[in-house]
Amino acid sequence: MATQMKTRDFECSDAEWQARQDLAACYRIFEHLGWGESIYNHISVAVPGEDDTFLINPFGLLYDEVTASNLVKIDVEGNNVGPSQYMVNKAGFTQHAYFHKHLGTRANAICHVHTTATMAVCSHKDGLVPTNFYACNFQNQIGYHDFEGVTVRPEEGERLVENLGDHSILMLRNHGPVVMDKTIPGMFVKMWALQRACEIQIATLSQGAANVVSQEVVDVHQRDLSVMQSQGGAGVFDFEAWKRRVSKIDDSWKY
Repeated sequence: MATQMKTRDFECSDAEWQARQDLAACYRIFEHLGWGESIYNHISVAVPGEDDTFLINPFGLLYDEVTASNLVKIDVEGNNVGPSQYMVNKAGFTQHAYFHKHLGTRANAICHVHTTATMAVCSHKDGLVPTNFYACNFQNQIGYHDFEGVTVRPEEGERLVENLGDHSILMLRNHGPVVMDKTIPGMFVKMWALQRACEIQIATLSQGAANVVSQEVVDVHQRDLSVMQSQGGAGVFDFEAWKRRVSKIDDSWKY
């Protein structure tokens, strides 16, 4: 059911408010798609025009309770510098803060999920294999990081960045993926394609031996895909479509 509320009751720039709305919408989309994980996991976005501050979900709320106003604004040292009085999950802060601090605009938007399909592929000894259309999108474009336990220790951040390399997806082995991009729409569409790749891989491997696509064909696929993706504005069309879908259900994320 749509909700009518005031827009905001605190001061922030128009750019920050737009980022808040897009991030809140992203949480609702993830929840709608079944990508939530109780009150855990995280999506974050850097605050436009500010150094070393980002927005993340309030710890204790489900994804369908996140709104533009209750998102927590913190700096990369963990200080709450916004109007929200909610706390932040330490595991989310440690991981996201390090990426935001050290990767710049390439990691403006970041998500970490525990979906069954992506966790299963992260736990597979071969990781993501080019056995389907979506998996071919990511061949040689993913980093892998060995499991070290829950991500709460700052010193792990350096290893996370090192294992990510120049990629935008880091598969945390036995854990789950971290997906990042310059924009929320770009991160979202990348996460959507990764989820599909993992779902299809699991279904394929359940049948026995899989047909692996050759590197030569993968190269052609990625070349042509990059041309097609420019038509969608790096996920803008996808993201706006899903915003319309969740708004029909409940538009309280906007406020």
